[in-house]
Amino acid sequence: MATKRDYYEILEVPRNASKEEIKKAYRKQALKYHPDRNPGDKEAEEKFKEAAEAYEVLSDDEKRARYDRYGHAGVGGANGGFGSEGGMTIEDIFAHFGDIFGGHFGGFGFGSRGSERRTSKGQNLRINVKLTLEEIAKGVEKKIKVNKYIPCDACGGTGSAKGSSPSTCSTCHGSGMVTKITNTFLGQMQTTTTCPTCGGEGKIITSKCSKCYGEGIIKGDEIITLNIPAGVAEGMQMTLSRKGNAARRGGINGDLIVTFSEEKHPDFIRDGNDLLYSLHISFPQAVMGGYVEVPTLEGKVKIKLEPGTQPGKILRLKGKGLPEVNGYGKGDMLVYVNVWVPRNLTRDERKIIEKLAESSSFVPNPEPDEKNIFEKIRGLFS
Repeated sequence: MATKRDYYEILEVPRNASKEEIKKAYRKQALKYHPDRNPGDKEAEEKFKEAAEAYEVLSDDEKRARYDRYGHAGVGGANGGFGSEGGMTIEDIFAHFGDIFGGHFGGFGFGSRGSERRTSKGQNLRINVKLTLEEIAKGVEKKIKVNKYIPCDACGGTGSAKGSSPSTCSTCHGSGMVTKITNTFLGQMQTTTTCPTCGGEGKIITSKCSKCYGEGIIKGDEIITLNIPAGVAEGMQMTLSRKGNAARRGGINGDLIVTFSEEKHPDFIRDGNDLLYSLHISFPQAVMGGYVEVPTLEGKVKIKLEPGTQPGKILRLKGKGLPEVNGYGKGDMLVYVNVWVPRNLTRDERKIIEKLAESSSFVPNPEPDEKNIFEKIRGLFS
């Protein structure tokens, strides 16, 4: 898969650009690469889509904040980001962003797109998926059932009864727009508005489907496959293009926006891409040292305890944390050592401890770095 270009680079704006500067830059790019100005030029068409994708993210405060923090993985991209399917089409762009050019791309002054009839857009859906740390560590494929609006199976989404078809609107003659010329003292003024008869669709349903009542959509379930990459975190999302609610009478489907939450793990606490683990050892283990087993997301491993290991000691296991969502590097596992002090002793055990207490080796004399252990603990678990 080709590396996606930086959105700020695509629109040729600095990272601190204002929303107005971003909008102006997008207009410039869209004018330059518009399909009507570059007929048959596939490269220009891709740049046109690329600019629209960049504008979709950078013009939205929430998406822009996620993009600035996580890059492309944080927004799922409208055209090929993780989880997107099919990408943004030219029709999607006209439906989404035509309004910044006065309602229609015909404002460019070339081509006939300004006279195209209105296309309805289905609503976006937002769902939350819970993941375990094990799933986050490796990535996972999940199949989920989504209840949403789907095309009517009786009429195929047209809204017309079986055996009939929509008729062309007699008011706008199928264009979806009506033009009115008004005489003023400045001369003739021409205005173009949405057709009031067909609502801009260009067609009229003469015989409505009895199942969807002419809407072309009904409630139903769809099984959707999510390919979730390793390393995702709360605050990230993936967007599946056109997997949201179906649109009325064959319009453009909405998107499915997937957010993530993490299930609580019995052993680990997540801190970014690092994992925190609390290890309890016995008093003799702390004194004598030795090897102990600790769990990781990949199975148990043995670690060495040095003789005289102090409570609060932090051991770092490199690369035993979670991967970066972009695939570069892994976090570590930080093992925080707790020494278990028994509450109940037998008579013989008590005599041994009393004997040890008389030894100078058991008089507390912490080293400088051990005096600040509470600061370490506070930094890890706050």
